[in-house]
Amino acid sequence: MNQSPILKISHLSKSYGPVIALRDANFEVLPGEIHALLGANGAGKSTLVKILTGVITGDQGVIEVSGKPITFTSPDNARKGGVAPVFQDPALIPDISIQRNLHLTGTDKSRFLKEISAMGLEVDLNKLASDIELPLLRMIDLARALSHDPDLLILDEITAALPVDMAEKVIAIMGAHKARGKSVIFISHRLAEIEEICDRATVLRDGINVDTFDAAEGSEERIVAAMLGDKNLSNTRNLNRSNKASSEVLLKVDSLSGGKLLKSVSFQIHKGEVLGVAALEGQGQDLLFEILAGETKPHGGKIVVNGKEVTFNHPDEAIEAGISYVPGDRKTALMPQRSIRENLALTRMRGLRNWGQIKFKDEDEKVDGAIRSLEIDTRARSQVKRLSGGNQQKVTIGRWVTTGFDLLLCFDPTRGIDVGTKGQIYELIRKFADEGKSVLLFTSELREIALACDRAIVLYEGKVQANLEHKDCNEESLLNAAHGLAVKK
Repeated sequence: MNQSPILKISHLSKSYGPVIALRDANFEVLPGEIHALLGANGAGKSTLVKILTGVITGDQGVIEVSGKPITFTSPDNARKGGVAPVFQDPALIPDISIQRNLHLTGTDKSRFLKEISAMGLEVDLNKLASDIELPLLRMIDLARALSHDPDLLILDEITAALPVDMAEKVIAIMGAHKARGKSVIFISHRLAEIEEICDRATVLRDGINVDTFDAAEGSEERIVAAMLGDKNLSNTRNLNRSNKASSEVLLKVDSLSGGKLLKSVSFQIHKGEVLGVAALEGQGQDLLFEILAGETKPHGGKIVVNGKEVTFNHPDEAIEAGISYVPGDRKTALMPQRSIRENLALTRMRGLRNWGQIKFKDEDEKVDGAIRSLEIDTRARSQVKRLSGGNQQKVTIGRWVTTGFDLLLCFDPTRGIDVGTKGQIYELIRKFADEGKSVLLFTSELREIALACDRAIVLYEGKVQANLEHKDCNEESLLNAAHGLAVKK
């Protein structure tokens, strides 16, 4: 491509106290190009995007759009300059309606409705953003960005929160944007997507670009090698599954129903077993996890833990029964302004029923042990919000490591996390199983079910469509069942 870049970033740097987010980074995007921006969590991707879109300012460096140096002072300023982002977390104010959110960003309602309709979706503009599920919020955010007809569309981990059908729509939208001569910066940890849809890829590591290449020529091994450098990456394709689950049933769910989506779900988990859950969006998986965690009451059915039927009226009661929950949105599980140590120690406070001396030495040992076992980056230890997404997720899991549990509910725990951190989390899940603990794992990346799980159930229209042994947990079988089709064995 012998074209002048639509975007050129030169020698961009940004630090937060002792943490260097970007150091002399260079990056460019050509007209009519889908360009992948890759890197492990904490490599500087989100920081680069925030500077480019006016959310924050860089310490030094030059940004040129269509050959002209620019400094965007706000996302609105960036949109008017032809750059529209869809951030990793939807940039919608939760306590106001979708219509008011559109008004705040100067988005034309008719153009928005045209974009959302083209996606095959419907949105009640009077509905509060907080009442809309995350996948649909992401598509709303995308439609809002497209309404401004940007020359450069930035998609930060948009497919990570989406089921397969919605992710396919996003990929089609990117192709259509490119066909009009527009450009896309695509950030994703799903390496198969990169090779499938991107023209070129640039990899950041430790705040600096280390490689740029044609995506079609870049194997997964080359991408991973550039992302991790000299760091050793465990072979996550061969996670230890040598342990055998106990014949003893830890959790039995019988004809569980709730809300409008969960109709009649039955399954069981043995001690020392990792049970996967696969489903397209809106099949009741969210409700299932919330009911088991004590956050939502079921309409019917039974939950049996260690042979005893239980009814949870509050999450505390689920925790007392040995059930801990790692939600899909890590930000709801963390105290962002507090330190790593405070977040990790939080769940230990629930056991204090009477006034007495707190055993700080024991607490420190548990917290330090969790930091070591999960390899949490503590450079930004004073506020957990300053950690990368992968390290934030480690903290949400680590707090239960300090407390102990019998069953860990993990809802899409590796969403938006780099390949190295994914490997660490799945190795940790397998370690839990080795220790006789059980895990119920929902993941939006179907190929990871065979990687980490012993068995899997597939939900369709609020019921268990398939119950698959490990040998049958391939993507084809999971997708067929997720669409309500019979599984070939």
